[in-house]
Amino acid sequence: MPLKSDRPVALITGVGRRAGIGAAIAERLGADGWAVACSSWQAYDARMPWGPDPVRVGDFTVEADLADPATPARLFDEVTAALGPVSALVLAHCESVDSGFLDTTLESFDRHFAVNTRAAWLLMREFGTRHAGGEGRIVALTSDDVVGNVPYGASKGALDRLVVAAAAELGSRGITANSVNPGPTDTGWLDGPLSTAIRTRTPLGRLGTPRDCANLVSFLCGPDGGWVTGQVLTANGGLT
Repeated sequence: MPLKSDRPVALITGVGRRAGIGAAIAERLGADGWAVACSSWQAYDARMPWGPDPVRVGDFTVEADLADPATPARLFDEVTAALGPVSALVLAHCESVDSGFLDTTLESFDRHFAVNTRAAWLLMREFGTRHAGGEGRIVALTSDDVVGNVPYGASKGALDRLVVAAAAELGSRGITANSVNPGPTDTGWLDGPLSTAIRTRTPLGRLGTPRDCANLVSFLCGPDGGWVTGQVLTANGGLT
């Protein structure tokens, strides 16, 4: 059993793949001095085209199926028992299966909202309820992609509204809440023609990397980010 940490504790969801944004965030916050707890769900990556690429970073890792509404409370229980109370919550998990307006199934639509929206609300609610004082941070990864990716984009849009509500309602508890939209990020899913098209359209002339997003999350979770709350921040090299 890991020992309780004397460092502030950050809980990061969706840290399943070595090439993923969640792993980059975990590494960066660890370097910043946080005790890092990570959740992953390997069954998700196993059914996606890119396949599993498991990574173990941070101080404590939990397998967590966030489609189960009982998971958020259990996750906080386990992390708190292992490392101590959570001071920063980073929501980097998602369900993302491409489908359009006419061909999205009911099961897929419901699963996207269960994972991307309901679980995010339950995790933020647990954090707000358990927060014992001092500065707290919530950062959620979002997206404006929706055409041809309807359930993903719609559920992320709902997540943004939840984050705005969290900023307003939890601010009196010392908690900031923000969404980060990193745009297309090179985590292994971009093929040659799409990669070239995005580079061409991006003023800075390259693809976004997981580290780019991790740098912004680091700022928002740190002391210098304490006056930023209730925002949906886009950091995509000027693509939009």
